[in-house]
Amino acid sequence: MLDRVRAAFADNPVLAIAIGIAVMLAAGQTVAPGFASLQQIAAQLAVAAILAIVAAGQGLVILSGREGIDLSVGTVMSLAALVAGNVMGGADALTLPALVAALGVGMAVGLFNGVGVAIVRIPPLVMTLGTAGVITGLLVVLTQGQTSGSASPLLQTFITSPVLAGLPGIIFVWVLLIGAIHLVLSATRFGINLYAVGSNDLAATLSGVRVRSVRIATYGLSGMLAGFGGFLLLGYTGTVFVGAGEQYILPSVIAVVIGGTSLAGGKGSYNGTALGAIFLTLLTAFLTTINIAAAERQVLYGLVLIGFMIAYGREAKGR
Repeated sequence: MLDRVRAAFADNPVLAIAIGIAVMLAAGQTVAPGFASLQQIAAQLAVAAILAIVAAGQGLVILSGREGIDLSVGTVMSLAALVAGNVMGGADALTLPALVAALGVGMAVGLFNGVGVAIVRIPPLVMTLGTAGVITGLLVVLTQGQTSGSASPLLQTFITSPVLAGLPGIIFVWVLLIGAIHLVLSATRFGINLYAVGSNDLAATLSGVRVRSVRIATYGLSGMLAGFGGFLLLGYTGTVFVGAGEQYILPSVIAVVIGGTSLAGGKGSYNGTALGAIFLTLLTAFLTTINIAAAERQVLYGLVLIGFMIAYGREAKGR
């Protein structure tokens, strides 16, 4: 019986996540009436969107194989938010330049990681962890541990206030991003090459794929999406502080993995990752509602990851 359930979840991880979301909503509504109200769900989706956007880049890196995990996404978010907040300075007219600056900073860091991984051949965990350490030190020097920069009222309204059908604007941006990533992965040469590189980079090389270029571009996209996430996080919090994005590192990995993307690379989609982000956001809200401390939540996140991995089975062995 257990093997049948595991096989069903392994074949359809989106179904597993959808069931988890339904269970979480039901449990939350039981403990705290109103947890599953439309207004509350809209608020949670806005929070989930930030995580899902960061996890999108994380998912691309994991798809690229070579045990790729980007541990710098949290610090890139913080750095991008710092840059955007100081460019913006609370002025609506500077919102767009601040967005461009955040995306540029994120992509620059991502390309740096990509060169280290693809050209210098530094293991992804080591490279991105080292980058994260450098950025953290830089943030401390620049901010002296104080909050710095501020979001424009326009950005804050876009993130937190309903703009259409009771939903904030960030959700519509997220929907567009889901469509764009699906299109890139399924209908572009880059997407096809990314799956090929993640599945077997030697075979991809022999097939004429420029493996190094694909990996560098992948890390660049991860950095850019983390920068976009930092920009949105600035709009949600209103200001920037050191370590603002660090809370997204582990959840971004968990969202990708429980969404069905293989840690071995070459298998997965963004649809599952998006649902994984929603599930983790609802889980966080539920645990907060029942007064579970942050440290204990980290333990539960790890248990959730292990639980889903058991449910999916060890498909990497079969591959």
